[in-house]
Amino acid sequence: MKSIVVQQPNELVIEERPLPAPGVGEVRVKISLAGICGSDSHIYRGHNPFAKYSRVIGHEFFGIVDAVGEGVTDKLQGQRVCVDPVISCGHCYPCSVGKPNVCTSLVVLGVHRDGGFSEYAVVPAKNAWVVAPTIADHHAVMVEPFTIAANVTGQVEPRKEDIALIYGAGPMGLTTLQALKNVYQVKQVIVVDRIDERLAMAEKNGADWVINNSTLSLPSLLEEKGIKPTLIVDAACHPSILQEAITLASPAARIVLMGFSSEPSTVVQQAITGKEISIYTSRLNANKFPVVLEWLENGLIDPDKLITHRFNYTQVSEAIELFEKDQKSCCKVLLTFN
Repeated sequence: MKSIVVQQPNELVIEERPLPAPGVGEVRVKISLAGICGSDSHIYRGHNPFAKYSRVIGHEFFGIVDAVGEGVTDKLQGQRVCVDPVISCGHCYPCSVGKPNVCTSLVVLGVHRDGGFSEYAVVPAKNAWVVAPTIADHHAVMVEPFTIAANVTGQVEPRKEDIALIYGAGPMGLTTLQALKNVYQVKQVIVVDRIDERLAMAEKNGADWVINNSTLSLPSLLEEKGIKPTLIVDAACHPSILQEAITLASPAARIVLMGFSSEPSTVVQQAITGKEISIYTSRLNANKFPVVLEWLENGLIDPDKLITHRFNYTQVSEAIELFEKDQKSCCKVLLTFN
């Protein structure tokens, strides 16, 4: 089989590998589609502190079960499945309180263990989620990106009366925007970004107001309109955002951070305590695949509004380069393996 392998930072190859056999409790998936994520780019460029090399990257993937390992009774050959990349132990403290995404022995497909940028992948059977026949293949491969939004919204419990502010109109911000507007029916969602074309994508995905804060002062605009956001999502992940969010937030607001910035943020504690602001963080997803599959079955989210490009897997280098460099027209890029 052919696999896309990052041998070391900035060295990506497509190599021939033996076809893997599923072990006890595993299934083998023939990959149809995979999505490119920022974390794949970070591993490729050597900027992901969790990655081990060499590595078959890719944690957003969909395909067909083509072999079933010993002890697997709930998956069958021929079933269409999307794969949860989060592999957890199930018994440590985080797992016991419903946070398998931060398991003390966490393994993420495509990061710690070979992932889905391959013609075939062996995965735990419990991580393969059967996709309803009403869900299109190119929607099924988008389940994982939407689980990021499901994880965020599941923590902060949005309400219709919230005034939500999202920093960043990239894939994380846009999936969260769709969840807020379509699933939770939040009446006002404001999206901030520095690229006009990304803001146009946000409007297409349901934003009520978009602001380019490269030329306009976000604090001044909100103050002028008397707006104090009650829910703020940082999907841009710049160290300067947290303090601004604290300043802009309404008393009793919730702020959620979605990123992994290694740079320090300077924060004044007084406003956090004075307003009794709740600050959340969100990593990966905690058992959110069935949630998103239900959203898709009920027509609550529309992945088509995020997918901008498709490439054959043999063009992966060009696809990643486009993803990295063309932030104006590129959002989600899919690789095809058929």
